[in-house]
Amino acid sequence: MNPDETNDLRALEPGLDLHQWQSERASIEEEAGDAPDAAVSHLADLVHRMLLARGYAVDDPVAREGDEAELVVGYLAARETAERAELGGASRADVEAALEELRTTFDTLAAEHP
Repeated sequence: MNPDETNDLRALEPGLDLHQWQSERASIEEEAGDAPDAAVSHLADLVHRMLLARGYAVDDPVAREGDEAELVVGYLAARETAERAELGGASRADVEAALEELRTTFDTLAAEHP
């Protein structure tokens, strides 16, 4: 299926994104036990895509000051930890805290999904 067909299908099937996100998260969670540093990075990437798809202005510091700022600020803190983990500079406790923050953000975004 080409990308245009996938986008058309998503317009007809709003649950498609949610199903894909849940499938991707399940794969990441399997990875988390053996490679938490990689898992936190992958989960941060997934949550970033979800935030953008749900209309959050992740990259706009002015827009981040709105009502949903807490969700984005939590994501950004976890993203920073993921980047440190990729370089080997994050403690195991920091990685676990970031994973938990990203899981919470994922769950919140999934619950908002139409």
